[in-house]
Amino acid sequence: MKHKKYNFKIVIEQDEDGVFVAHVPAVPGCATQGINYEDALKNIEEALGLCLEVAKNDKDYADQIDFPSNKRVKPRFYGIIDLPITFSIPS
Repeated sequence: MKHKKYNFKIVIEQDEDGVFVAHVPAVPGCATQGINYEDALKNIEEALGLCLEVAKNDKDYADQIDFPSNKRVKPRFYGIIDLPITFSIPS
């Protein structure tokens, strides 16, 4: 069996309770959390491995995954911005 190495983009955010939440935008349902950044990173690596194991036996799920390509194609855009919005909360 030939192995191929992929580099998936991982998003890690700290929620309002201080928990680090990680997900893989290219893999539906691939998310986890950790009490710190390192735990979240370790946990998402494990979760991604499990998701890819499922994809081996579930063609429908595998078809939903946006596998990174080694070919020189236009990269998928990911962006994080601060968007200032002014609004009033009714009293």
